[in-house]
Amino acid sequence: LQVQAANLAVLAAGFMATGLAIRQLLLFYPERAEARRAAAKFTLVWGAGDAALILAAALLWQAFGTIGIAEIAQAAGAGLPLAAKLAVALLVIAAALKTAAFPLHGWLTEVMEAPTPVSALLHAGIINGGGLLLIRLAEVVQASPGAMAALVMLGGFTAIFGAAVMLTQSAVKTALAWSTVAQMGFMLLQCGLGLWALAMLHIVAHSLYKAHAFLASGGAVRAVLSVRRPGPVAVPGLSAVARSFALALVLYAVVATGFGLIAGPKSAQALALGAILIFGVAYLVAQGLADAAPRALTWHTARASLAAAVAYFGFHVLSGVLWGTHLPVPPAPGPLEWGLIVLALGSFGLVAVAQALFPLWAHHPSTAGLRVHLANGLYLNAVLDRLIGGLKTVKSN
Repeated sequence: LQVQAANLAVLAAGFMATGLAIRQLLLFYPERAEARRAAAKFTLVWGAGDAALILAAALLWQAFGTIGIAEIAQAAGAGLPLAAKLAVALLVIAAALKTAAFPLHGWLTEVMEAPTPVSALLHAGIINGGGLLLIRLAEVVQASPGAMAALVMLGGFTAIFGAAVMLTQSAVKTALAWSTVAQMGFMLLQCGLGLWALAMLHIVAHSLYKAHAFLASGGAVRAVLSVRRPGPVAVPGLSAVARSFALALVLYAVVATGFGLIAGPKSAQALALGAILIFGVAYLVAQGLADAAPRALTWHTARASLAAAVAYFGFHVLSGVLWGTHLPVPPAPGPLEWGLIVLALGSFGLVAVAQALFPLWAHHPSTAGLRVHLANGLYLNAVLDRLIGGLKTVKSN
């Protein structure tokens, strides 16, 4: 229903039916207090998203006189009246709630009480509903610069926050849950940049990866032990980190120029998103450029950087072929868009540099405290527990 719905009424009905069905799966073990608490959190957040979607549908009907998605998209090209602008704000709220965006992400990290196949279904399918909602109504959302800016800031922060917390988790399934939080945040960032086709490709790729990751989580420890080899660890210094970022960005610029000559120039938003991805590769390149790193590792990480850049632009072309004709192109960047691009690049760049330099100050007492706080998700889930009375629930033995 969510994918094929031609009007907002059917779309909202699909989301509500999905919520009811997933709640029953989360209560697969109804005798467990933790399962009941997870189901209560999911129902609260998902239901709030449904309410926001229903209100948005009513406002769009008032603004355009129709609930047909195609008709609304066409009418949005002439501008948004006040009711439609309020509706777009509600759509962003609904999408944020359904993708477990910060700060109401806690429900997603507690649904581990359900059997692993249920977790795979939720993380590889249901959680993508918020992104699909935005993509189905991309023309309307993109007509509101404020909504696009909100998606960039909220999505970017959620991605950074989720990734940081994920690195501190010791349990495989919990780490995968926080990985989903980060991935959904990055998908919201893509939507905010107007890269709708790439966001759609991200949803498909993440679904395949996360379903496999959850269903194979039982053998994760054995798999890691089978490939890990003892030996010296290459810890990069400040000079190695600087050279790695410079090398990764130069390789990225070369690949971007080549693809620009072959497939046409890319938008500023697409180039910025690619640079953010390359920041992650630069972290690996830094280890290859460390003084203790063997030359083979240096060449391997350099090839990884080049391959990542080629893969990004290749998938960008693929997403354009698959969905480009059905989705709006990114808007021409104005002052607001350039500001958001700079903010995103600066934020992700600083985080990547901090991660690369982390081994140099990992033993500092303040670092240990930060790790504890991040491992607990900065205690935001405890606040939600108090709001719904979850801490008063007697734990099962």
